[in-house]
Amino acid sequence: MKLSKIRTIVAAVVFCFLAICLVAGINMGTLSGFGWDAFSALCPLGAFTTMLATKTMVPRAVFSIIIMALLVFVFGRAFCGWICPVPVLDKVRAFFRSPKKRKQLEQEKRDEMLDIAKFELGCGGKGGNCGSCSACKQQRQKLDSRHYVLGGALLSTAIFGFPVFCLVCPIGLTFATVLVFWRLFANADMTVAVVLIPLMLIIELVFLRKWCTRFCPMAGLMNLMSRFSRTFKPTIDDSKCLETSNGTPCSRCAMACEADINLRHPEYGERTLADCTRCHSCVDACPASAITMPVVAKRGEKVKLAANEK
Repeated sequence: MKLSKIRTIVAAVVFCFLAICLVAGINMGTLSGFGWDAFSALCPLGAFTTMLATKTMVPRAVFSIIIMALLVFVFGRAFCGWICPVPVLDKVRAFFRSPKKRKQLEQEKRDEMLDIAKFELGCGGKGGNCGSCSACKQQRQKLDSRHYVLGGALLSTAIFGFPVFCLVCPIGLTFATVLVFWRLFANADMTVAVVLIPLMLIIELVFLRKWCTRFCPMAGLMNLMSRFSRTFKPTIDDSKCLETSNGTPCSRCAMACEADINLRHPEYGERTLADCTRCHSCVDACPASAITMPVVAKRGEKVKLAANEK
């Protein structure tokens, strides 16, 4: 079984488990309150905004932030790739695309990544500017819009005294949808929330298709933390890579990456290795088996990783 399917199954199982806990009234019923007593895996952003809104230092939230920071330091944004329900919902949405549309999107990404690889192997690697390929015309901007959304979430909380972002968080909306439908079928509790909450979730999934890489403040917060992580990050063996050893355009790793990281040519990726979700897709996609994810990168590889994250 492919690892991508295993990740989807893991995320779905975690979601179902927490959803059952939620409707059963167990305290660990959401990803915002999973844990035991004072030790819990609160959403770090939720913990920050709650303390900011109440202007109170909450020990439980502080413990949670420390725990989550340590987890992000070790595993990066693995939460996004293995546990968060949003990518699962995105796969569900993609399932309903027509085969023609699916093939078109895949071809567009493939052409774009190969264009970059050809540029780097041709004029780009020599400092030229042929102007004939899209890579020559424009590199990816390194502006991270998620940090602005994160700042907006914190600022709005300070102004209104309420964690405003929690009202539109897709993770919260997903569990809220489960809860309102459960109440509808179990207690015939028909309220406007039965329509409004799922509608908000659908709008976000349809119109904010790049939610994880462009809008999610939680991902932006983890991005800031994971920049200091050096564990389980993908590294390329240049002696095996088709582009560096044979001069053959490949970029299969960039095509497979769901976090929009171009591992071979990081300056062209929309995101850097600080956003790696440890999903292993690039490792599985490499036809030359040139990519590995060591527990800790070697000294020479650390320099390469640091350069990728600038």
